[in-house]
Amino acid sequence: MENSSSYSDQKSGDSLEAGNGSGFQVHVFSSSSELLEKLHEKWNSVKKQPYPAMYSSTFGGIILDPAMMVIPIDDHMVHRGHGVFDTAIILNGYLYELDAHLDRFLRSASNARISSPFPRSVLRSILVQLSAASQCKKGTLRYWLSAGPGDFLLSPAGCPTSAFYAVVIDEDFSQCKEGVKVVTSTVPMKAPQFATMKNVNYLPNVLSQMEAEEKGAFASIWVDEEGYIAEGPNVNVAFINHDKELLLPSFDKILSGCTAKRLLELASKLVEQGRLKDVKNTNLTVEEAKGAAEMMFVGSTLPVLPIISWDEQPIGDGKVGELTMALSDLLWDDMVAGPEVQRIPVPYV
Repeated sequence: MENSSSYSDQKSGDSLEAGNGSGFQVHVFSSSSELLEKLHEKWNSVKKQPYPAMYSSTFGGIILDPAMMVIPIDDHMVHRGHGVFDTAIILNGYLYELDAHLDRFLRSASNARISSPFPRSVLRSILVQLSAASQCKKGTLRYWLSAGPGDFLLSPAGCPTSAFYAVVIDEDFSQCKEGVKVVTSTVPMKAPQFATMKNVNYLPNVLSQMEAEEKGAFASIWVDEEGYIAEGPNVNVAFINHDKELLLPSFDKILSGCTAKRLLELASKLVEQGRLKDVKNTNLTVEEAKGAAEMMFVGSTLPVLPIISWDEQPIGDGKVGELTMALSDLLWDDMVAGPEVQRIPVPYV
């Protein structure tokens, strides 16, 4: 957002005075071309374009001009939070686990009572074509289904159609090898009905993350009302106990992480090698979790992030665990050179 000094050279006839005696004046854009010029000023000063391409069903196509990557303010996702989203990874020119994320995306939409404007096959095709148009070889692909624009009422009955948006985010990420600290969140977690669908109502997640950062931690851990470990603000959490069992909290009250589920599949290789004894989805108390030998976050761009301290107490010996890194290697290798069913090639022009 521009500050008032940006308009200090404008004539008073181009502005509306606030009327409170402060002397602050609000600029009135006289035309769409003037507004577009102003928007371009912002993006022209950016060294690297972070959003190389966006799709909007309200526009009906792919947008390459960042100044036009906007959504209507009367979209119910904006002012009522009636929308769902998901994310896939672009790595080395491949879309990783797009189908798994897209399936979860549509389950979330169904639970939020949002109908897609397109069948699944068209949504998938749009996302692949958008990735190709972006020319991005490494980043994230984030997409939303919204009840759509129409009015500012509570009910979406006045929205003519739902809306589908997607954006490619050019960002660097690499395998995480350094351990981080976490704290227990005091922000109430979402009820299971909302926690198990990936919806845009992320205020509890935001406040939980801010709380952790204020305490000098990387992120926080939610504990449910029964005292069982839940999840992080936007990642799953996993543990290795002293019996060498990989344990992930049950998904009945939290988001079923696509990367976490893939980790459970890949971890069977360590069981076959005798390095892990077992792999389980189970309920874990705080005492059991804090007494684990190793602890980690699991999420799309990590894919595994070692945790070495929780509430200022070390996890295990307070160092990055050997099995944690073995699991990280399995996931990273899967992202880089996994089976075709997991990795969709982007048809760049």
